[in-house]
Amino acid sequence: MWTCAKPYLAHLAGSVAHVSIAARAVKLCKTYGSGTATVVALDHVDFEVQAGEFTAIMGPSGSGKSTLMHLLAALDSPTSGQVFIGDQDVGTLKDTPLTELRRDRIGFVFQSFNLVPTLTARENIVLPLSIAGGKPDRVWFDQIVDLLGLRDRLTHKPSELSGGQQQRVACARALMNRPEIVFADEPTGNLDSGSAAEVLSFLRRSVDDFHQTIVMVTHDALAASYADRAVFLHDGRIIDECRGASQEEILQLMSRLYPRQAPPEHGKPLGDETNPFAPRTDPGNARHFAATSPARAMLDDRDTAEQPRLAVGEPAVFRDGAPQPAPNGIAPPETEAEISAPRRAITE
Repeated sequence: MWTCAKPYLAHLAGSVAHVSIAARAVKLCKTYGSGTATVVALDHVDFEVQAGEFTAIMGPSGSGKSTLMHLLAALDSPTSGQVFIGDQDVGTLKDTPLTELRRDRIGFVFQSFNLVPTLTARENIVLPLSIAGGKPDRVWFDQIVDLLGLRDRLTHKPSELSGGQQQRVACARALMNRPEIVFADEPTGNLDSGSAAEVLSFLRRSVDDFHQTIVMVTHDALAASYADRAVFLHDGRIIDECRGASQEEILQLMSRLYPRQAPPEHGKPLGDETNPFAPRTDPGNARHFAATSPARAMLDDRDTAEQPRLAVGEPAVFRDGAPQPAPNGIAPPETEAEISAPRRAITE
């Protein structure tokens, strides 16, 4: 089990250990649309981010993890509930104070880097401070730049940098104003494995060496294994969490929390029979789902008994006469709608 080299707990002589909260959500809800088209992205979430800790937020697409991060980072407004950065209730701030909070107290690292293409790496790193009318701490600047290996790239523009170098510039920019908390949204999503490891190692070290607080959204169990804590969402709710877990342990937990849905029985509809909005399949096409793969479905005699077998070399044809090759000489079991729709789109 991996553990943090510098724990976030502050042990004071003769006193009880105290945990500082960097950010928290209280009964947080976010919905989109209205009426029958309402989508619940977050459903009454209570969540705390402990200061000096690396937290990973995980979950499948649509689980609400990015929505939670955007609300905690004051990039979006909740439908109901509260968000606090430290002791500050974000919902009470007007536009100007809210902008200042994001600029001075929060750092951001995005999947797409979000560097200004006309500025050099150095100019991008100090951009938030320049906008605020401040000047960078020279010692801090040199320490971050050298730690990220960017010394010989400071005069280069983003188009002259690799993806990994651009993301390291984004990391330097996020830490340059010494924020209370850094939010990273899939920071390794556009990187190769080597560059991803460099970025994750820097985020880990910024927690261990600089006591930085980091919240990272990721799909990747390897990325989450760098964190002190991994929190799992599903359908807008937090359903579990773990601490100090390895990549293998996170993968095992994910397989339990998000099991693969078993295919329906032959001829049975997909989805819940009691739910009128559940997706369904035409019983005539159920053979598509009866096997574990399309290839097996076509090779299984039980599922393809009524399908015509073709002589070797004889081309398969759709019902409208269009030639269509079929693997192993078995005509694919498309419906009339599946066959004709693409052809109509082309001919019309």
